[in-house]
Amino acid sequence: MDTAAGSPPPPLRIVLCPWLAFGHMLMLPYFELAERLASRGHRVSFVSTPRNLARLPPLRRLAAAGAHGGGAVDLVPLTLPRVDGLPDGAESTNDVPGDRLEPLWEAFDALAAPFAEYLAAVCTVDGEGGNSKPDWVLADTFHHWAPLVAGEHGIPCAMLLPTAAMIASLSCGARDHVELAAASVFEHPIAAGVPPPAIPRYEWHGNTPLFAVHGGANAVSLGSGMSIARRASLTLEQCAIAAMRSCPEWEPGKFRAVVPLRVQLVHELAHGLELAGTRFLWALRKPRGVADADVLPAGFLERTKGHGLVTMGWVPQISILAHGAVGAFLTHCGRNSLIEGLLYGHPLIMLPIFGDQGPNSRLMAGRKVGLMVARNEDDGSFDRHGITSAVKGVMVEEDTRRVSVENAKKMQEIVADKELQEWYVDEYVLHLRSFVTDHGNSSAVAAPRPAEI
Repeated sequence: MDTAAGSPPPPLRIVLCPWLAFGHMLMLPYFELAERLASRGHRVSFVSTPRNLARLPPLRRLAAAGAHGGGAVDLVPLTLPRVDGLPDGAESTNDVPGDRLEPLWEAFDALAAPFAEYLAAVCTVDGEGGNSKPDWVLADTFHHWAPLVAGEHGIPCAMLLPTAAMIASLSCGARDHVELAAASVFEHPIAAGVPPPAIPRYEWHGNTPLFAVHGGANAVSLGSGMSIARRASLTLEQCAIAAMRSCPEWEPGKFRAVVPLRVQLVHELAHGLELAGTRFLWALRKPRGVADADVLPAGFLERTKGHGLVTMGWVPQISILAHGAVGAFLTHCGRNSLIEGLLYGHPLIMLPIFGDQGPNSRLMAGRKVGLMVARNEDDGSFDRHGITSAVKGVMVEEDTRRVSVENAKKMQEIVADKELQEWYVDEYVLHLRSFVTDHGNSSAVAAPRPAEI
């Protein structure tokens, strides 16, 4: 609050720019963060493409319009520039196969121009004579152009980072390579030429696309031709502050310091579920280039009929996880899936595939909320016996299940603690406000942590 005048400070005006993927747009730290900021009276603009905004669930769109009594989130549609090779109507990673993302990256880089036009327009004087210039632009990990555009108008930019587990794994061993001190945490591993000690070899090799150069030559002036890691590095270097979607309660030690499976592994996963003998619902992403009849082992559906169900379409994951019949969650350990599973106190069977999923799974294994499927250290492969062992361990073996359930319930207390989450959002706002506040005239006072009240 403003201790000098005794009145609350004016609301901030904040522009959020998520990456073109639903896991970024629909969950914290983007649209949900936008809603929480707006509920505190701040003026929030959520920038994405028309089709992506239209894909927001109806209730979320109502909430964004202020239908539930909170502040409104202004949805700002920016037309995604068309580039060669990008299918008509493709505006997110859901619309493009995972191995053909280059045109989407190129179009994303070209989105810098309409974003600059939008920001220039909102930095004009509004109709009531007040300045509508944003106080902050909150950029996603890959928006290397956002802080440059914001800087042209004197607007600070904040980057929202992934988990502490991923950052800690990438940076592990960095202090042993003094000559690499100039490399950011995202680029250190590839600069070192060897995987950090905390990352298995199969995970290191599976993540090489993060460091691969991509993008078309005709978009170099807009920033294409860079690896994903380089984009993240540039964004981090150019932002005034960085925030991480985490907290010490979730990752205490780390603060101190999807691509589809190939069909052979899908078959091993299927055989493992069959051998385990437990009931299951399997939401399967079909491997590309595989006929429907070949995706699952011959006779698998017939043999598991009555206690198993496989779907290759969309499923309401949150509704399913909320059902009382669910005893465990077999997950790749993407951040959103972890949150959703632990929100309902489910122990985990962990099978990470790509990106931050490996560090996330090791974090959860360390907290004993479930079991990781045994993997080959060199190529990351697994077999049906590893699947069976992990499933039975979490679902059937009494001692292992008891420990996993107890610790999943402890994590549930963190994930479901809305008071704690709101406190962290308030702390984030406090940092944003302190950066743009004249400290000589006012001061921001932090509220006590919920555990301290």
